Amino acid sequence: MKAITFDTFGGPEVLRLVEVPLPSPGPGQIRVQIRAAGVNPFDGKVRSGAMEAIFPTSLPAVPGIELAGVVDALGDGVTGVAVGDRVVGWADAPTGSYAEYALTTTWAPIPDGLDFVAAVTLPVAVETANRVLNQLKVTTGETLLVHGASGAVGQVAVQLAVARGVTVIGTAAEKNQDRVRALGAVPTGYGPGLVDRVRALAPDGVDAVFDVAGKGALPDSIELRGGVERIVTIADPDAFRLGVAFSGADERSTDDLVAFADRMVRGEVSTVVAGRYELARAADAHRLSDGGHAGGKVVLIP
Repeated sequence: MKAITFDTFGGPEVLRLVEVPLPSPGPGQIRVQIRAAGVNPFDGKVRSGAMEAIFPTSLPAVPGIELAGVVDALGDGVTGVAVGDRVVGWADAPTGSYAEYALTTTWAPIPDGLDFVAAVTLPVAVETANRVLNQLKVTTGETLLVHGASGAVGQVAVQLAVARGVTVIGTAAEKNQDRVRALGAVPTGYGPGLVDRVRALAPDGVDAVFDVAGKGALPDSIELRGGVERIVTIADPDAFRLGVAFSGADERSTDDLVAFADRMVRGEVSTVVAGRYELARAADAHRLSDGGHAGGKVVLIP
């Protein structure tokens, strides 16, 4: 089968389309013929070698966490799913989802009315947003500041927080602020003057901060909070130096995934696909993702 691999750490140019063996599902696994694979900023950090200290990678490697496609084969003990079913979920290492086929032990059915590309925008964003909002313990009547509200995770976090009755202030580039506003948040720009802008929007202060972007906003967040309590980042390694909580260990829940997918079909929530690329153009997809301003999900189509 065809897959994207890299055998050295570096920029997007190290990604290559090659032939690799077709993986066989083990006990509890299914093999999925990939129809869409999600590209995440995490993928680029793994490719660059930036994650080696906390996420060692054996080379050569096939990147990719998220998959959506059609069940192709079942491993021993698998029930509740059949060959030909449409599923979305997380690829099991070391197969990776930037390929024509991948293995998974954690998947959910794709509901009627949702296509593969829309479905693959969900696994990482829904899991991450739910995990961090639960860690922050945001509740009705509170104010949450989301750095990077227009990105794939940020958009889902805004919608989940608003559904909890939380007032959300979301930072985004000017071109993406209408989208953030449409999701139910109050948009503002990032960068110099952020503290003053947020204080003007939330004169009673912010109760919690979710940093999705990892673009150096933690010092401003600490100033706004008056300390490091109830600040969580998923992207800024300065967290360890500053004493801010860094949330990186995922807690994959197919229940949350199914619930959000069902709401998406009903038109209650939405995501944005920022770019679609053929598998052979994985390097271009990474360049868009690495830039940090995609404004939504980047997707590969094998």
